[in-house]
Amino acid sequence: MRSIIQHLRFPFSYLLLPVFLMGLTFTYPLVLDKIPVVILLFVILHLLVYPSSNAYNSTQDRDESSIGLVKNPLPINESLNWISAVMDCVAIGLASIISAKVAFLFLIYILVSRLYSYRKIRLKKYPIIGFLVVFIFQGAWVYFITISSLNEYSFQSTQHYFFAASASCLIGAIYPLSQIYQHQTDKADGVITISYMLGKKGTFIFSGILFLLGAALLIYPVYKIGDHILPLIFIAFQVPSLIYFNYWFYKVIKDESEANFKNTMRMSLLSATCMNAFFLFVFIAN
Repeated sequence: MRSIIQHLRFPFSYLLLPVFLMGLTFTYPLVLDKIPVVILLFVILHLLVYPSSNAYNSTQDRDESSIGLVKNPLPINESLNWISAVMDCVAIGLASIISAKVAFLFLIYILVSRLYSYRKIRLKKYPIIGFLVVFIFQGAWVYFITISSLNEYSFQSTQHYFFAASASCLIGAIYPLSQIYQHQTDKADGVITISYMLGKKGTFIFSGILFLLGAALLIYPVYKIGDHILPLIFIAFQVPSLIYFNYWFYKVIKDESEANFKNTMRMSLLSATCMNAFFLFVFIAN
């Protein structure tokens, strides 16, 4: 049981929470009768779909070295495969309560997630394709699932396409950094990640550019409608992660061994915390 819980990696859902909160924050109007949908959507995403994806990935990779938020992975319990499948089925069933469209969007997400890890296809082993899968599906795709669950007319607003692109860029910024300590382990397993392709210093530069682009895509539509305060609040909330990012980059330039599991997890957790805090603040303020 301990191995099953570990490989479901429930805490990892925290790192993906900002996209859901972004959709929640920018869905207008969010009427009170949608609160049960918000709770249901949170459960589907963060307690079923994401953990199931983590578990399935573990069954395919069978990592013996550190993986996201798990320093020492336990041996895989053979029941993990069917547990993952049951969780996916429950997730789709619950999503159908919201709407058939949302259930279909989740089904596509789950299928792509499996193709990402499945040994005989293994999209993750290709640096560009693997990156694009995460960039699109953990970013814009989840954002559109969220807003379409809460307001069926959201797609009529142009600003949501900016926010969706921002979500992908912000997820895309942290994804290569999460691979930076695994270059040799991944390569030995036949996986060439985008971080390996870019190199350690190149990974920081690429991630920094994507973060700036994501921030611009988030700020632009808000600024355009006359809200000049929200961009400043966003920047203020990101200061801790920006300081750590630059500090860590400086350390890696001096010594590439600093691109390790410990520093990667610090960056991931700090970045997610700053983003989550910002979106929660704006949501409550609104």
